[in-house]
Amino acid sequence: MTTTPTATSTTPASTMTSTTPSSTMTTTTPSTTSTAPAAGGGGGDATAGRAVFTTNCASCHTLADAGSSGNVGPNLDNLRPNDALVTRQVTNGGGGMPAFAGQLSRSDIANVARYVSSVAGRRTSTRSSGGAATP
Repeated sequence: MTTTPTATSTTPASTMTSTTPSSTMTTTTPSTTSTAPAAGGGGGDATAGRAVFTTNCASCHTLADAGSSGNVGPNLDNLRPNDALVTRQVTNGGGGMPAFAGQLSRSDIANVARYVSSVAGRRTSTRSSGGAATP
């Protein structure tokens, strides 16, 4: 029986050439390493974001524009978060909120961030005090 020795290379991985098809290679870089807002600060679509919010966020958060009154998470009308904060929180979670990076696409996250940051704190109803519109 003849044994063929196996060659070992000390070349750094970054300079190696592989003949392995890319479909069989794996990467260790998680897709959620970036917390920057999509499209440089809010390229999302607020109309599409409203649907994402209603489906995924309304049960926990209050947001007047969406007609939601959840009380598990913060009242977004009071918080008035900007695009970057919503993107970071939805992507990574924190403070009791789960991360949605695995459930929502980057586009969905950008859309919900645009929606929430554009409507939070904007009053859409009238008060019963004299029927005057709320500023």
